Amino acid sequence: MSEFDNYTSDHSILFDLDGTIIDSRIGIIETLHKVVSALGHKPDLSIDLTWVVGPPLAELMAEVISAYGETRVNEAITLYRRFYDETGRFQTLVFPAMAELLRDLARSPIRIFTATSKPAFLARQILTEHGLDTCFDAIHGASDNDSGGEKPEMIARIIAEEGLAPHRTLMIGDRRFDISGAHANKLRGLGVLWGYGGVEELTEAGADLLVETPDGLAAAIRGQFQALSRL
Repeated sequence: MSEFDNYTSDHSILFDLDGTIIDSRIGIIETLHKVVSALGHKPDLSIDLTWVVGPPLAELMAEVISAYGETRVNEAITLYRRFYDETGRFQTLVFPAMAELLRDLARSPIRIFTATSKPAFLARQILTEHGLDTCFDAIHGASDNDSGGEKPEMIARIIAEEGLAPHRTLMIGDRRFDISGAHANKLRGLGVLWGYGGVEELTEAGADLLVETPDGLAAAIRGQFQALSRL
C-alpha cells in the first residue's frame, strides 16, 4: 500500500537528481579540482563552486576553467568524465527521507521519472548503487556525450516519449533550470530548499511552491495534484 494509492497513472512526476534526490556536491567539486590539476593548475580552494551542481557539464566546465585562463573545454570534459567515473560518483548520499518517498511513490499508480542533466547511464549507475533505480518508470538524462542536458528540451522530450499529461505532471528540482524547464512545458515546478539553488534563485525562477525539507515533500505533492485537479 502507498499513501498515493488514490492517484492514477495519468499522474506523473519528474525528479531532478543532484540536489534533489542525492547530495553530490562533494564528489562533483572534488572531481573539478582534479580536472584543474590535470590541466596543469593548482586548484584555488577559495573559489565558491557550490553553483556547479545543476547546469549542463559543458556550460559549467567552461566557466570553471576560465578562472585559470583555460579554454580547453573538451579536454576538461573528457578528464571530468574519467575522474567522476573512477571516484566522484561514489561520493554521493541520498538526502534523508527521499529513498522512503521514492519507494512509496513506486508502489502507487503515479509514474515517476528522472529529468537530470547528468548522462542517463550515469544517473542509472548512481541510483542502482543506492537501490533506487527500480523505483522509476524510466531514467532520463543527458546523452552519453553530455548533450541534451538542457531542461526545457529534455522535459519536452520526456513528455513526448512517455505520453505524459502536462496538466497532471509535476517537476521537482533544486535549481532555476528545473523550474524554467517545467514552465516552458506548462508543468508546475516545485523548488526544494535542501539542494543547491536556495530561496532567492527558486523564487526568482517562479517556483510554484518551495518545499523546505524532504519529509514535507509528500504533502506538497498531494497539494499540487489537488490544485491541478481543480483547473
